[in-house]
Amino acid sequence: MTTTKTTDAEQGSHANYRRSLGTIALTATGLGSIIGSGWLFGAERAAAIAGPAAIVAWVIGALVALTIALTYSELGAMFPKAGGMVRYGQYSHGSLAGYLAAWANWIAIVSVIPGEATASVQYMSSWKFGWAHALYDGKELTGTGVALASVLLVFYFFMNWFAISLFAKTNTAITVFKVVVPVLTASALMAAHFDTGNVAHNGGFTPNGWSSVFTAVAVSGIVWAYNGFQSPLNLAGEARNPGKSLPKAVISSIIIALVIYVALQVAFLMAVPADNLAAGHGWAGLNFNSPLADLAVAWGLNWLALLLYADAFVSPSGTGMIYAATTSRMIHGVQENGHLPGVFGKVDKKTGVPRPALLLNLVIAFLFLAVFRGWGSLAEIVSIATVISYITGPVAVMSLRRISPDLTRPVKLRAMPVVAPVAMVFGSLVLYWGRWPLTGKVILIMAVGLPVWAWYEIGKPLTQGRKPWAELAPHLKAGAWMVAYLLIMAAVSWAGGKEFGGKGYIPEGVDLAVVVALGLAFYFWGVRSAWRNPSLVQAEAELQAEAEAESAQDKAPVGA
Repeated sequence: MTTTKTTDAEQGSHANYRRSLGTIALTATGLGSIIGSGWLFGAERAAAIAGPAAIVAWVIGALVALTIALTYSELGAMFPKAGGMVRYGQYSHGSLAGYLAAWANWIAIVSVIPGEATASVQYMSSWKFGWAHALYDGKELTGTGVALASVLLVFYFFMNWFAISLFAKTNTAITVFKVVVPVLTASALMAAHFDTGNVAHNGGFTPNGWSSVFTAVAVSGIVWAYNGFQSPLNLAGEARNPGKSLPKAVISSIIIALVIYVALQVAFLMAVPADNLAAGHGWAGLNFNSPLADLAVAWGLNWLALLLYADAFVSPSGTGMIYAATTSRMIHGVQENGHLPGVFGKVDKKTGVPRPALLLNLVIAFLFLAVFRGWGSLAEIVSIATVISYITGPVAVMSLRRISPDLTRPVKLRAMPVVAPVAMVFGSLVLYWGRWPLTGKVILIMAVGLPVWAWYEIGKPLTQGRKPWAELAPHLKAGAWMVAYLLIMAAVSWAGGKEFGGKGYIPEGVDLAVVVALGLAFYFWGVRSAWRNPSLVQAEAELQAEAEAESAQDKAPVGA
């Protein structure tokens, strides 16, 4: 089958990576991914959907991210390889489930890169120059705006071309700036204007009901923002001590980001001029091109507006650089799973950078930029694709505990048997909250990648005179739960409550109970479907060889 490679070949490719990233660098990577364009636009979009209750949406988003991140922290520490997030489903369930999870994850991450470039250009459109206004028409980037965003894409990839050490040094400095500016922004806006009447009036705390709070979690950019927790996991192959540094980096970055995002949301809610709310008929009528900068100008904080315009380049660019790095490692992981040509598994020996994968992602980023020219449209697609990719983590972590109990687990949470199903339920709820027809559209995008899988698993073996069906059968059986999950969730989204875009065939309240029950049912089906497939056996052999090599090195006489 194409899902296996020689151990020596894979070890050789990974030997070219540099294990130079410590806990601080990995935390900066996670926090730098989380604090990108989301903080520039997320507060307004969440408020437009949920009103003041957007504060609760950020907390719910953090809880969802934390539970899912805990499952991936155990997996990342077990398999400290580049592109880790695209591998775990392959290890636990074989090629079909592994490929679907990898495809969803890659779509979610690679589309963030043009999203960050779009955010920078959209903020620039508020500059008081005619050429700047011509970059954005109020809904999407113009041709000139797309051209400028393309220049930023090239910059992101250029910064990753030479060495991981250059990326790490640059990113840590940028992350410090990215943390300081949001904190300063929240503090300055609260000091300038803090109108609690914005909460008391305009429909109260939940002007659009609690269903809007859940929708805000899914589509306002909140999932987009917290999704950055996985960046340290995708750089696991370059972590010095992954068993300790990965979980610390992942959890710390989410908690720090939660505090910052809640502070920004509160500041935004209280700083919106009452006249704007009255003129726009409440929160849903808000329409700022550069939300936080526009508020800074409204309250005479011109220095803050200038700082925000500068940070509109720094924050998204820092995140774009990180995702350019992590997505190239993901492509390497997909290639080693057996679903891309061998050239995308090559890592430059001198720099430790997978340059062919980096170039492929640049091309794909250009395609996304050409099709989705607005931050909001990209945020919606990214958020739902991200949730789909999340569901393999809770299933994979408990599956591997069942089928490979002897694997060394540097991170092993006692409460994981409870955390994992809860994470699956959270992921299923967020997917449903994304609203029909968006959920259906993204699930359809998942199907677009299946011909690539079919070529490598069926077409290519047939052209070589082999009959793949017998070998493929257990992969299909093990991955059936994920295919069924996507189809049934799409059907529930279509038939569900009208407050979530459905037809209303499933009554309000009952729909959420149905989603919870389905999440648990598919979780248990998924865990029971796992099997000791060739990819897992190979990974176990590699980990054993690495452990033996380290042991031999420790026992060797000094100076030998």
